[in-house]
Amino acid sequence: MPARRIDLHTHSTASDGTTPPAELMREARDAGLDVVALTDHDTTGGHDEALAGLPAGLTLVRGTELSCDSGGISLHLLAYLFDPAEPAFAAVRAELRASRVGRAETMARRLEAAGTGVTWQRVQELAGGTVGRPHVAQALVEAGCVASVGEAFAPEWIGTGGRFWAPKAEVGVVDAVRLVVGAGGVAVFAHPSASKRGRTVDDSVIEEMAEAGLAGLEVDHVDHDEAARAHLRDVAAALGLFTTGSSDYHGTNKTVRLGENLTPEASYEAVVERATGLEVVTG
Repeated sequence: MPARRIDLHTHSTASDGTTPPAELMREARDAGLDVVALTDHDTTGGHDEALAGLPAGLTLVRGTELSCDSGGISLHLLAYLFDPAEPAFAAVRAELRASRVGRAETMARRLEAAGTGVTWQRVQELAGGTVGRPHVAQALVEAGCVASVGEAFAPEWIGTGGRFWAPKAEVGVVDAVRLVVGAGGVAVFAHPSASKRGRTVDDSVIEEMAEAGLAGLEVDHVDHDEAARAHLRDVAAALGLFTTGSSDYHGTNKTVRLGENLTPEASYEAVVERATGLEVVTG
């Protein structure tokens, strides 16, 4: 029997993707996936729609991608199959979502004051749901300030530390791992070596995360070259962590396609076996 095609990191319009959750499920099946995780930033808001639109034969892993911090370095943590009603973790996610919207408004207001043609009202219209920095970037493209969403993330616009940039709340990554585990979920460090996004943490932080209950490392990712992937596999082996692969699909906001990187069957089974908060659902 051929191995299942498993993609454990995707985004919908519930956060900063461009594809509605139900449509994303159909696209995943059309792309030949057998298992897909919906991991919108700091929210579970797309889960119900994804479940309602789940096509026959596709398995959905419900999750989220948390905004985290370690020593001033921003990083992301994937959380799978946790209990969304667990109060401590739910409260942190609510705080992170509120901050995400607030920072988008701050950036939009700064751009509006500078006469760029970007307005907060238009950013909200473009989002159609939870507002984030990519929607500000889309407004910049629409206003003719930049040619692409990627260009909007340059320092002269809304890149980290840039002219119109604003910070957002983040949870300490070790605390985040504990919250995920406490809610019956499984924690995986998202794109640990994505240096193109900014500074990355050293292996000692991964060791701390492992001690707190981290289960895996996302190794096969578009932002990792072969050297980074080899190093992360060595780190995972040394710490007893499994490895995953995924697309980090955002629809038209990025060029990566569904299923571009895949998770090994054994790693997916480890996620399912460890989780006590939720079960996977198959259409």
